[in-house]
Amino acid sequence: MTTAGKVFLVGAGPGDPDLITLKAIKALQQAEVVLVDDLVNPDLLAHCPQARIVHVGKRGGCKSTPQPFINRMLIALAEQGQIVVRLKGGDPFVFGRGGEEMLALRAAGVAYEVIPGMTSGLSACASMDVPATHRGLNHGVTLVTGHTQDGGPLPWRALVESNTTLVIYMGMQHLADISRELIAAGMSPAMPCMVVESATREDERALVSTIAAMPLYSHQHQMKSPAMIVVGEVVKMANSAKTLQALHQFDYLPAVNAN
Repeated sequence: MTTAGKVFLVGAGPGDPDLITLKAIKALQQAEVVLVDDLVNPDLLAHCPQARIVHVGKRGGCKSTPQPFINRMLIALAEQGQIVVRLKGGDPFVFGRGGEEMLALRAAGVAYEVIPGMTSGLSACASMDVPATHRGLNHGVTLVTGHTQDGGPLPWRALVESNTTLVIYMGMQHLADISRELIAAGMSPAMPCMVVESATREDERALVSTIAAMPLYSHQHQMKSPAMIVVGEVVKMANSAKTLQALHQFDYLPAVNAN
C-alpha cells in the first residue's frame, strides 16, 4: 500500500539565504522532491541534498512553466507517496500563485501545509531602512501588482486616495505607465519613489527619486527585474548611503512624537 504523500508550499524569503525561516528549512530537510522557482536563492538548496530538484521557472516577464502543469505535478508526486516542497521566492501567498496550488491540492484531496516567508516587497523597504508604515505619514501599506492578468487598468484613483504606501510587484516593464497613471489619478509628481533591485541579495541596488522622474532615472541606471517599486512619503527615510546616488533631496522628516 502506498503511503500518502504531502506537499509543503514554502516561502523562501526575499533573496538573502539567511532570511528563510527555520520551519522552511525543516521542510526542505525532509523533502524527496523540491519544485523551485527561478527567484529562489540557489544557496538554499544546500538544505535538501537528498532531494530531487525540479526547476519550474516563474519569473516575471520571462518564459515560465505553465501553472496547470505545476499543479498536476504536485498532485501526482504526492499521490505517489512523496514528500514535496514547492519552494517559492518571498511568500507563497503574496503574488506567488500559492493560492492556486493550494486549491488544486485541496480539490485533489492531497495533504498540504503552507509555510509563510518574508515577502519581497516589505523586505525591499526594510533593506533600505524605509518603514512601510509610519505614524503621521500614512495609515497603511498596499501591496499591488504592476499589471493585471487580463491587461485591464488598475484602480489608480483608489490607490492614490488610499494614502497608503504603495509597494508594487512585477512593475518594472510598466514603470513609465505606472508613473503616468498615478499622476493622472491625482498623485503629486513630487511623491517620493524608490526602486530596489534584487532586494536583500549581495547584488542589491536601489534608486530614490520622485514618481515623475523615476522612469528616466531607472532607465539611465538600467534597473531591471526582479525589482520592487515603492511609492509614498515614507521613502524620504531611505538611507542615502545604501542608494546608488542622490537623485532628489527631500525635506527632513522629524521624528513622530511618541506621546
